[in-house]
Amino acid sequence: MNPIDMMVADTNCEDLGLSRLCLMENAGKCLSDEVAKISTFTFSKPVKVAIFTGSGGNGGDGFVAARHLLNRGFEVEVFMLTSPENIKSIDAQINFEILENMSPHISRLKIVEINDSTDLDNIEIAKSESFSEYIIIDGILGTGIKGKLKTKVKKAIDVINQSNAIKIAIDVPSGMNPLTGKIPDIAVKPEYTVTFHKVKTGVKKASLNDEPSVGGLVICDIGIPIEAEIFVGTGDLLRLNTRKSTSHKGNNGKILIIGGSYDYHGAPAIAGLSAIASGADLVYVLCPESANLAIKEESIDLIVKGLNSENKDYLNLDNLEEILKIIDIFDFDAVLLGPGSGQNKETGKLFNVLAKKIEKPLVMDADALKLVDPIIIKNREDLIITPHLNEFKSFFKDYIDDKNGNDVGVSPVLETEEYDYDKLKEKIAIFQKITSNINGTVVLKGKYDLIFNKKSFRINKTGNPGMTVGGTGDSLAGLATSLISQGLNSFDAGALATYLNGAAGDLAKEIYGDGFKASQLSEFLGILMEDIII
Repeated sequence: MNPIDMMVADTNCEDLGLSRLCLMENAGKCLSDEVAKISTFTFSKPVKVAIFTGSGGNGGDGFVAARHLLNRGFEVEVFMLTSPENIKSIDAQINFEILENMSPHISRLKIVEINDSTDLDNIEIAKSESFSEYIIIDGILGTGIKGKLKTKVKKAIDVINQSNAIKIAIDVPSGMNPLTGKIPDIAVKPEYTVTFHKVKTGVKKASLNDEPSVGGLVICDIGIPIEAEIFVGTGDLLRLNTRKSTSHKGNNGKILIIGGSYDYHGAPAIAGLSAIASGADLVYVLCPESANLAIKEESIDLIVKGLNSENKDYLNLDNLEEILKIIDIFDFDAVLLGPGSGQNKETGKLFNVLAKKIEKPLVMDADALKLVDPIIIKNREDLIITPHLNEFKSFFKDYIDDKNGNDVGVSPVLETEEYDYDKLKEKIAIFQKITSNINGTVVLKGKYDLIFNKKSFRINKTGNPGMTVGGTGDSLAGLATSLISQGLNSFDAGALATYLNGAAGDLAKEIYGDGFKASQLSEFLGILMEDIII
């Protein structure tokens, strides 16, 4: 499991009412159980346990394990490589305070703060050559490794590795890259690695490559329900990149919206405003000349250009050369095709050529889904489409009907409004079979938004009936384009866009009731993103 996916699932448990503090308790208890088993198999009596902790969640797991191991009769020494006030994890801080509150210690607990690497020379483990009845737990870094190892951490890893004690790593051996399994400098070489919920990607890669730095793998179930991985939640916000202090205009997403027509100028404006509210630096809109002024009047934050052609009311092939030239000059990070464009056949010809020629991540919504041939975008992985059910059926018609154009019987299942487990499971299975015909991500809008990418799927539950108002889908498309421009892959961008769009709608409903407007969603998106975009 990718480390970021694990952090997302952890945080999404909070949305279900399952606290991360509870998960840490489960992890520490499970760790202590495994230590006890290993001790029983290896030694004739309870032995000393040395727990090395850092500033993150793995340290918290170690603090919890210490309590449970004390109750089992073990003598426990905790070596903290960070000061208590520098513990970054709130849950780890709470569990450290529990150990601290146990002073004066009746049980055999010793806590040692390592302030400098030289302090490690004076601990008993470093002085002794043989510890045949000793267990060391590595809770220093785990999945929290970033950049080069500090001198104190390197020294601790060296002390651990030189010991003859049985060594157990929590989640990922400290020093190992949790994503690649590579060891850029030095890492703990454990006899066992105890991991929680699922094996982390780096550990799996290392074990498959027969790396000696993993040891025996033990997987602990700590009670994370599958729904924490399937339901999109606040944890998915962790996928967003925070702005670097050195970034400048355009570094955080530069997107192009191609759409609008004489009759529909609001759609590209709503999409653009939501893109800006969700963090995109620059939003350009290319539209027919007749929609130019109306879109500009919607917001001074959008960069709008009306395209010249013989017909000024809708986009057509006469605009192709100018559009491609602008795309080449400005080097956009992502392109949104379709909002408010109308369904003119000439517009369809243009969109089919653009869908072939645009090499940047592409989002297609609204009229583009009715105009673009699915074959053209079939193999694109950097694609997001955002249909409602009727648009879905139209877009995937060739995969729903038989060779004679007759529905093969899936429509009644697709259209059912029942959301009990059996019906939803049946719908998801059918949708997955249909959507697997393209490589991109499909965001199916509905009571529950369903997000598909090959064998993967997510469910979003934010949103409310007030979002049936026109334009909320354009807001979603703008959001998805913004997020994919900021570096998220199409699946994560599509899923998070549904969550944020629905959450903004829920905030709007609290203020305006069911009568809120789609153009107001960007206001509430700004509130949601306030603590993220810094």
